[in-house]
Amino acid sequence: MNDLHMRRRFCAAALGSVLLPAAGVLRAASPDRRAALTLAGPGAVVSYPLMHMAATGALADHAGQLRFRLWQTPDQLRTLLVNGELDFSAAPSTLPALLHNRGMPVRLLNISVWGILWLVSRDPAVRTFDDLAGRELVVPFQRDLPAVLLDTLLEAHAARGLAPVALRRTRDGQDAIALMLNGQAGQALLVEPMASLLLWRAEQTAGAPALYRGQSLEQAWSAAFPAQPTLPQAGVMAAAGVAGDAALCGAVDQAYAASARWCVEHPADCAALVREHLPHLPLAAIETAIRGTRLQSRSARDARPELEALYRLLASRFPQAIGGGLPPAGFYGP
Repeated sequence: MNDLHMRRRFCAAALGSVLLPAAGVLRAASPDRRAALTLAGPGAVVSYPLMHMAATGALADHAGQLRFRLWQTPDQLRTLLVNGELDFSAAPSTLPALLHNRGMPVRLLNISVWGILWLVSRDPAVRTFDDLAGRELVVPFQRDLPAVLLDTLLEAHAARGLAPVALRRTRDGQDAIALMLNGQAGQALLVEPMASLLLWRAEQTAGAPALYRGQSLEQAWSAAFPAQPTLPQAGVMAAAGVAGDAALCGAVDQAYAASARWCVEHPADCAALVREHLPHLPLAAIETAIRGTRLQSRSARDARPELEALYRLLASRFPQAIGGGLPPAGFYGP
């Protein structure tokens, strides 16, 4: 029996022993038990608790089957939502606001990711975003939340008189990683687990340049915007077909919070579980990403002040990111 298989067996046993007591507390029988529920998300840390929920049979009193489905781009997520192919999904905090403002009655249940973007450089002297002044930065973002946050941060730096940063847009994170490993780029901003994957590949690849993890965008943000030091970046949203089911949405929120705590407390076992869905990622990189991400689930209702602060900033600078103004009170769940 190889090490990976042993880890998977241990992980399965640990998942059951850890979550089952919590599941017993969470169970509040729904009068409308569904045959199946589909959870979805990208290959980022925000999705890992959803993978854990599906693997451990959470929400047994609300659904006969719980499955997880990966999506690759926000456009794909929009299509899945329009077609009614999923019930709950991890998403950047701006996307459900945008959809709601455009007439789709989705609801944001929680925010769990407050820090996930990392600066990686070939130069050990480039530690902070201030150090990027006059340099080139590779970014695999164009019209999504990380791009908006980066543009806003760099505007604040320019207002302080710092030299501009030349942004080099790539198609995706893999292209950015390739440029860094080939020595064709000096700095990149990547979402976890891509930042950890880049650092892991640099260590494993003969002839690859030495790379260094620098400041997180969230650390730079808190310094640039002290009145709004936190960034509610991603969480779980309810699709239109289930957003009105208060009991189900509440159960999903609680189960997700329990699974998020499990991932934080058991990063190695969580990494083994995640690799079942993302077999191309090395275990070490997944575990490093979990340890380096601020994964702390709070209901969207509780996080509403931070969310509205972010939405107001975006509405004043990039209103297209959220479809105009603030969502109504009923948008914040569960």
